[in-house]
Amino acid sequence: MGLRDFHPAVLATALATFVSFLGIGVVDPILPGIARELGASHFMVELLFTSYLLVMGLANLIAGALATRIGSKRTLLLGLATVAVFAGACALVSTIESLAVLRGFWGLGNALFTTTALAIIVGVAANTRGAITLYEAALGFGIACGPLLGGVLGAQSWRMPFAGASALMVVAFALVVLTVDEPEAEHRQGLRDVLGTYRHPGVLTNAAVGLLYTFGFFTLLAYTPLVLGLGAFQIGLVFFGWGLFVVVGSAVLSSRLNGLFGTPEVTVGALVAFAATLCLMWLSNGDTAALAALVVVGGLFCGVLNANLTTLAMGISSHGRSVASGAFNSLRFVGGAFAPITAGYLGPQYGATVPFLLGALTVIAGAVVLVGRFGQFRLADAGSAAGH
Repeated sequence: MGLRDFHPAVLATALATFVSFLGIGVVDPILPGIARELGASHFMVELLFTSYLLVMGLANLIAGALATRIGSKRTLLLGLATVAVFAGACALVSTIESLAVLRGFWGLGNALFTTTALAIIVGVAANTRGAITLYEAALGFGIACGPLLGGVLGAQSWRMPFAGASALMVVAFALVVLTVDEPEAEHRQGLRDVLGTYRHPGVLTNAAVGLLYTFGFFTLLAYTPLVLGLGAFQIGLVFFGWGLFVVVGSAVLSSRLNGLFGTPEVTVGALVAFAATLCLMWLSNGDTAALAALVVVGGLFCGVLNANLTTLAMGISSHGRSVASGAFNSLRFVGGAFAPITAGYLGPQYGATVPFLLGALTVIAGAVVLVGRFGQFRLADAGSAAGH
């Protein structure tokens, strides 16, 4: 389906999602520069991702419930405003500890945004699968363009990408205010309702798989820039290529492969392929060309997995859209939060590429968990397809 087939609110929210997720990848190219100029170790630099992801994961537990009380649009705008303020503040501080704290508040804002953005898109769209594909494509393209923007601005100063991300959040805020209407209200729910979604075995299994996969995802995204041995602009180009492949995987490959083989089967295959990619990164001995090529190729599998796991999360749960999204994203990002600091510790201690081996093992563990619960996911997938 083409872009003309989507509701204007879906397109506007997808565009805001693109702008918002620029802020994740924009940090990648400047990690070596921050470490060098602030005299920080790899472990300390990786705190910029860990604080962001940990707060984001925990905040997702309340973001979905908050949206059912004050409305999805207000929650989304609150998230964008929070990111704009604290991204701008990151450009003004001069210690790694201050940056880590501010990045935590940035994660809070992104949690408020991501949970409600997906809920708005799914709630307004006539075709849920198509809307989720558009959302994941916007997310992936935002992450792709973020490193490119970070590389261009970061070549001048590591502070510039933070200022640029803040300005883009202001643009996204205005865009949502002008174009997005409040969707149909959801039933008011609280933290207990969010936690209650985990009682569903399919929801818990999917969230656990998401946690294990996201650990590998952020091992690649957050740690690789520190061992590539490239400048800010070159790192930006590598991760721009990776992000483009994420878009191809989520917007093109996932739907085609799912139609041929089924969503659970394709998800397991993508998990194994992504784990193999991380294993090859471990075996690369830190060769720059090999690492760069593997990062880009890994984007294909990341794209398929992002789309499939999100589709299953929204289709399995009988709870409201915001709560289902919040429950899935919470466990997913909490798992990802420990990848950067773990990699930042293991790399200097045991070898620069050893963290990729750990990432591969966690992703394989996710595939094993999913294979063990194939039956319920086939039923959920079939029910979801019938409903859409």
